[in-house]
Amino acid sequence: NRLAKITSIKGRIIHNSRGTKTIEVDVISDNQYLGRTSAPSGASVGKYEAASFPEDGPEESLRILNENSKKFLEFESSDLKSIDETLKAIDQTSNYSKIGGGLAYAITIASMESASKAVGKQLFELISEQDEYRFPIPIGNILGGGAHAGPGTPDIQEILISAPGAKTIRDAIETNFKVHKELRNVIEKTDPSFTNGRGDEGGWAPKCDNEKALELCAMACENLGYTLGKEVSLGVDFASSTQWNEEKHLYVYERAGFENTPEKQIEFVASIIEKYKLIYAEDAVHEEAFGDMSELVSKFPKTMITGDDLTVTNKDILKKAIENKSCNAAILKVNQAGSLYDALEFAKVADNNDIKLITSHRSGESIDSQISHIGIGTNSKMLKVGVVGGERVAKLNELIRLSEHDLIQGMAEV
Repeated sequence: NRLAKITSIKGRIIHNSRGTKTIEVDVISDNQYLGRTSAPSGASVGKYEAASFPEDGPEESLRILNENSKKFLEFESSDLKSIDETLKAIDQTSNYSKIGGGLAYAITIASMESASKAVGKQLFELISEQDEYRFPIPIGNILGGGAHAGPGTPDIQEILISAPGAKTIRDAIETNFKVHKELRNVIEKTDPSFTNGRGDEGGWAPKCDNEKALELCAMACENLGYTLGKEVSLGVDFASSTQWNEEKHLYVYERAGFENTPEKQIEFVASIIEKYKLIYAEDAVHEEAFGDMSELVSKFPKTMITGDDLTVTNKDILKKAIENKSCNAAILKVNQAGSLYDALEFAKVADNNDIKLITSHRSGESIDSQISHIGIGTNSKMLKVGVVGGERVAKLNELIRLSEHDLIQGMAEV
């Protein structure tokens, strides 16, 4: 049972959903099995995550790939560890600042996709260590502000919808779409001058404050006959590092016009979790506030108190968060770690410590759908891939295709 070997690897510069340049890599095994992946990039970036690209941009990543491509030939395309070691030998920085995490991302995922075609299996089967698979629950940004939308929108970066009560993946996806559509009607009723503006991930970007934004989302769910915390649940990505002012030692909500001390911030978040029965609260405090996060974890054991900027898909930082009981859930973004190998190591630490995983897109996304497989393969409870727009829907449509196989046993339980 000989495994396929990499026979060619090449890259090109293409564009992500923002129209920004990125790198795409083609890995071919045994001269015939093509794996193709392009790298996404985020807008609100944690300070400890991998650099997307070197200072000279994706062109520099491409130059380095061309210079070093021979080093990858003759590896088995499924040999993630050797591929990862080769990348780290080329770039010895701790955050891929020489070659770019985007290049590490594209090479490692394209290799695994090529390997999966060679053995006639799904990508998620190849990256997984389990025998049973479930669909993660799609969670999508229906109303956006913060770093993802312009002035006048809420300070809170994302209000998200999920359908944990859904019986099938198709139901879960369609429920999110329905709420997104209804939310537009609700916003238009309260603001007839609403321009239908949307943020980077498809969420509506209305002129309103945080509280009003949450009320509008709750109203859209109720108008459709859904009960919050039952058929549907809201989540919030606070992205609090964007509000944190180190000098003042305060969270500055510029758009809403108030400031929170760290204690006040915990109260602010707690009141939102309680009032809107949130299933999910991400980065509720700034990226180094491990103690404040643990307070929320002990207060809300049933809510996914999620680290993103806090844990940046870095297994060592996750271990620190686990020691401090700073989260019960964590975001997995492959490009925060850089290579797929690093991200899967992070997933193992999470899995061994009962930390629920949420596999996530970035605001600047590609039209690839491999992260849907990564969500299934890492046993993620949720898949955070936005709500509408081609680059978001690509991931959701892949889940629908995968539901035609008998490999996946229903939906994850949160």
